[in-house]
Amino acid sequence: MAKYMLLIYGNYEQWNAMTPEQSEAHMAAHGTFQATAGTKLIDGAQLAPESMATTVRSDGADDVTVTDGPFLETKEALGGYYVIDAADLDEAIKAASMLPEVRHRHSGVEIRPVVDNG
Repeated sequence: MAKYMLLIYGNYEQWNAMTPEQSEAHMAAHGTFQATAGTKLIDGAQLAPESMATTVRSDGADDVTVTDGPFLETKEALGGYYVIDAADLDEAIKAASMLPEVRHRHSGVEIRPVVDNG
């Protein structure tokens, strides 16, 4: 088994524009994903909006610069994640395909293998 991180990207304005019924269905789809993943689901969380983010970078010398928010080139921001156990990338893709974000034009899911340095 390998670990994969499913990074959920989307547009907060679009998510916030959902009707209560759409939002409820969206959250129910996440519940179905979680139930189906069962013990293969290691972790997951919704993240606060990108407006709440803080970025720390090198200042080019020997110190760091702290800025509010991420540096975004696009309207899609990281909105949440899951970490799953999967036999291979195909199984991770199958799991990610269950997430409601892959059905919306304003969002998507990035799959990354988790590196085991242990």
